[in-house]
Amino acid sequence: MILTLGLAILGVGISVWVFLSNAAPSARECPVQTEAGQRLDAAAVGELAALLGTGEGRGYRSMTFKKADGTDTSISAFSGKRLLVNFWASWCVPCREEMPALDAIATKYNSDTFMVLPINLDMGESGLKKAQDFLAEGAYQNLPLFADNTFAAFERLKTEAVAIGLPVTLLLDEMGCELAVLPGPAEWNTPDGEAVVEALISL
Repeated sequence: MILTLGLAILGVGISVWVFLSNAAPSARECPVQTEAGQRLDAAAVGELAALLGTGEGRGYRSMTFKKADGTDTSISAFSGKRLLVNFWASWCVPCREEMPALDAIATKYNSDTFMVLPINLDMGESGLKKAQDFLAEGAYQNLPLFADNTFAAFERLKTEAVAIGLPVTLLLDEMGCELAVLPGPAEWNTPDGEAVVEALISL
């Protein structure tokens, strides 16, 4: 009886392990990069103090969304560039307030090796049009329109306990691997914001 009970417990344990391993496959898409996460964490002070250096192995290469023309793309399309990925929506007041600063950062730092990548999350068939209208109204020079009107990208962030609300920003390496997360808005167009971007670029 004891042997049977032991085998049953072992079986449950193996089942749980298999379930958890399959539940979040993206959690181990990337190597753990503790030092890179720590360097970004150390750079995040003042206006960027809420940013958390991670580098835990989460990867986003397979995360898909749409271009302005409605065709599909993904994080993997930006391989070779370190990314500041900002998730926003036109109905999100802190998101709207953050956009001018993100545009300024993009104007100053976008290059062959770095990019500010905004992903709009207005839902439904009209989502893309709402995002287009907002960006046109702001006349932003370096914030191209990318969007996920299915909200699947954000659901993934919630599932992996990365974010619970908008805006949220990911700092990714050139292979789409997460190095830091910022929940909520930030004053990016400040010396503190620039310090974080420069730390990411210099890794």
